[in-house]
Amino acid sequence: MKRTEDDIVLKLLHTADWHLGRRFPRFSPEAARTLSRARRDVLERIFHEAERNQVDAVLCAGDLFDTAQPDEDFKSALLQVLNGLKWKHRPVFLLPGNHDPLVPESVWKDPSFRKALPDFVRVVDRELLEVPLPNDCVLYAVPCLSRAGQSDPTAAIPLRAAGDARVRIGLVHGSTFDAGDWKTNFPISKDAALERGLDYLAIGDTHGFRFVPPDRKQPPTIYPGTPEPTAFDEHDAGHVALVFINRARQAMVQKRPVGQWKWEELTVKSMDELRLLARRTDLAARVLRLTLDLRVSTVEYQEAEALLGTLEGSASTHARVGVLELDREKLSLDLTHLDALAAGLPAVLQAAVKRLRLEAQKPEQRAAAERALFHLFSLSKHPGPLAGAKGGAA
Repeated sequence: MKRTEDDIVLKLLHTADWHLGRRFPRFSPEAARTLSRARRDVLERIFHEAERNQVDAVLCAGDLFDTAQPDEDFKSALLQVLNGLKWKHRPVFLLPGNHDPLVPESVWKDPSFRKALPDFVRVVDRELLEVPLPNDCVLYAVPCLSRAGQSDPTAAIPLRAAGDARVRIGLVHGSTFDAGDWKTNFPISKDAALERGLDYLAIGDTHGFRFVPPDRKQPPTIYPGTPEPTAFDEHDAGHVALVFINRARQAMVQKRPVGQWKWEELTVKSMDELRLLARRTDLAARVLRLTLDLRVSTVEYQEAEALLGTLEGSASTHARVGVLELDREKLSLDLTHLDALAAGLPAVLQAAVKRLRLEAQKPEQRAAAERALFHLFSLSKHPGPLAGAKGGAA
């Protein structure tokens, strides 16, 4: 669809699922703080994108907080970003979702929070909000009033009346489905935009960018996805939707990246793969779940430990990976030539090798025993009081 600036009657930025306040307990405290902070930092990039494209309004389609009662730090973070914008004629619509629904104890009904919001911000705090937008356009917004429900929120949007030529925009939060017998939370008909006479339906809930249904571009129903990923299984997260609607009421949608972090799962099955990983230059902004599935010699084990050290970092060196979740249960030491390796050791160390070899046969002790064997052979290469000890088996 070709367009010119004169042909465009409405520009929107559509975002959703910020999940401010999301905790990441599976990671270390430092990594969890980094990922939680990223959810605040991405807001500045979202609103910069809106400003750079001079949009007429910003639609925020629910689950903006991870809970209806977020900690003060997260409320303050959002207020700081919004109050730093200094906008006057670009409204921002904040829609309660199922994670942060419009319930009596909700942040959206907190008088001190509401009072601190700048004038251009509008909380969708009624069952149906109808607001005029520039150039004879109109927004219909329907919030979540509870954490769960089986009614389609788009049902509250009035049908297009005969002769109504306005650009009509819908803003809701819920789950779409393609089969009538699916059970889902706040189910949204895949044809809701057609049924209600909408020219664009902005929705939130799932965390990846997608059209619903994927093969229908007009009128668009869009999930922008979460602007910063929250899990390894999220597909195409990290975006917002820029929407340009022309005089013929056709919408052109652009997927714009705003996320900083990429989440990746990787299984390494050879030393060559581990070496290649350590040479990558894109790891600083990765949340990497790394599984080691390889059997190595003592020399390779030492190299593997060194490479993992560069990825993880230490008190004196920066980590190559932004956030690393490491599973080394299947990293094993090749014990095939253990007797030959131990042959030249003092008797006391040979006895230790035999005991550790027995321990390595127990699944629950294998990893610790193999690491002990590795360190024993490493020490034996650097003579000291223990390596030079004489005597029989202990």
